[in-house]
Amino acid sequence: MLRPIRKVYQFIVDTPLKEAAILHHRYRILDMIGIGSYGMVYLCYDLHTEEKKVIKQLRPSKRRNMDEIKLFYNEVSIMEKLKHNHMPKFYGTFSERGHYFYVMDYIDGVNMEDEIFLNQKTFHEKESLLFIAKLIKLVDYLHNKGIFHLDLRIPNILLKDNEPYLIDFGLAKQVKPNYPPIKKEEWMLQDYYDLGDILLYLLYTTYPSKNKKALPWTEELLLRQETVFLLKKLLRIDEPYLTIPQILDDLYVAVQACENRQ
Repeated sequence: MLRPIRKVYQFIVDTPLKEAAILHHRYRILDMIGIGSYGMVYLCYDLHTEEKKVIKQLRPSKRRNMDEIKLFYNEVSIMEKLKHNHMPKFYGTFSERGHYFYVMDYIDGVNMEDEIFLNQKTFHEKESLLFIAKLIKLVDYLHNKGIFHLDLRIPNILLKDNEPYLIDFGLAKQVKPNYPPIKKEEWMLQDYYDLGDILLYLLYTTYPSKNKKALPWTEELLLRQETVFLLKKLLRIDEPYLTIPQILDDLYVAVQACENRQ
């Protein structure tokens, strides 16, 4: 009974801010561009710099919960550490009338989910592998900083000039001195699994779904054995990878196999 009540409460309380409203005497809201489990995201116009910015707000229904506020500021601390051209640049936080916000730059790209479903973008085997190679390098950057995304999905990738940009660090975790090593390994393997899931997703963009009977991907997709080997390890069907270089070595073997058999 508690969950329906909570949903009704969220529906009433989590009303999007109005278009053209001014935040922090500086940011004019242009549109709400996303809503997640604990955040609402707005495209805004920065009246000071005359640039577009993105502002994330902690859901109003969660602003009185200290655990949710901690999660919000955990994301902020992660965003502050990101200094990569293919990830959002962090500008700062502010509070207004008891609400919590942080500001990041606007990446003028297309959401990958929209690109695939609305624009019918497809990825052949080699293209899928090369795209994942780019994504792996972004993940490697995060892991070297002790950050694990933990929500690597198609909707959390933007495409700009055919290059991937990672967004939405709301579920991300960062290693702290008191964290046991097993936690780091668990988070690392989760990111690797998600990379495998994305690779499989891309490979299915060229699959003609005529077969009414659901079959395993190993039977539905006509893939080179090197790609199957890579996928099985990423998805933990076989012994999983433990390092990024291991993944990249096998990935480039799979790319080479595609090139040799064209």
